[in-house]
Amino acid sequence: MSSGIFGYVNVLKSAADASWLREEVLSNNIANVDTPNYKRQDVEFKSGKPKATLTQKINNVDLSNIKTRTYTDNSALSYRIDGNNVDLSTENVELAAEQINYNALIDSMNNEFSRFKAVLK
Repeated sequence: MSSGIFGYVNVLKSAADASWLREEVLSNNIANVDTPNYKRQDVEFKSGKPKATLTQKINNVDLSNIKTRTYTDNSALSYRIDGNNVDLSTENVELAAEQINYNALIDSMNNEFSRFKAVLK
């Protein structure tokens, strides 16, 4: 087995970890929908690498170069008197999309491990 396969699994794991973090942040926003002056938070994903094909990204991935940052979103205007800027509908849509993304990543990892098992038999 090549290091490319393990690199692919490591990329999937890192993506799943980042997706899990975003789910936690979005869930926290929903939990604080009625907290006065609460400002929604989100997660930003950055990579220092320029755009490349998926294969190039997987083969040349530097997991230490992928950064996640949780930030407070002060840019969204609050129309509420209490200063809270969490829109429950938007947060629920974002959370559902992130859960779909996370489940797809987990399915991809499970498929890779199934392939490993098949090769080892």
